[in-house]
Formats: sequence, structure tokens, C-alpha cells
Amino acid sequence: MINIDEFLTFGILPVLALALVFALYRFIKGPTVPDRIIALELLITISIGIIVVYSIVTHQSTLLDIAMVFALIAFLGTLSFTFYLKQKNMQRNE
Repeated sequence: MINIDEFLTFGILPVLALALVFALYRFIKGPTVPDRIIALELLITISIGIIVVYSIVTHQSTLLDIAMVFALIAFLGTLSFTFYLKQKNMQRNE
């Protein structure tokens, strides 16, 4: 019988690592700036998932606080990027 720690370590973490590789590829290869911004947001989200899984496996609840702060910073960064792109698009249309 498999317990939750083994499932997270040998099941979920490799899937998250593979998703991280694919998102990193899109971040590097992305043809446009919005593609790269979305890939960066995905990289941060996957990283938060890895932090949460590691927190559950090691039974350290303080890492959940770090993941929450990381998510807030990522959200504010995404808002900043979208505001920048909106302003750039408005200047182009004038």
C-alpha cells in the first residue's frame, strides 16, 4: 500500500518537474512578450505547487506561508506586466 508521502514524492513531484521544463521551454522560445508573460506566470505557479508538496512531505507548515507570499508577489507582477502591455498598446494606437 502506498502512503501519501510516497505518492507526492514519486507521483506528483516528477509531473510538476516535467511541467516546469515545458513551461521553461515556452518562456525561452515564446514568440511574443505575452506568451512569455503567461509562461512566467505558469513557472511561478508550478514552483508554488512544488513548494506546497515539499511542505506537505517534510511537515513544515512555514513553507505554506512562503508559498502564499510568493503567489501574491507573482500576481502583482502579472498585473504590472499586463498594465505595461496595455499602456504600450494604447500608445501604439494613438
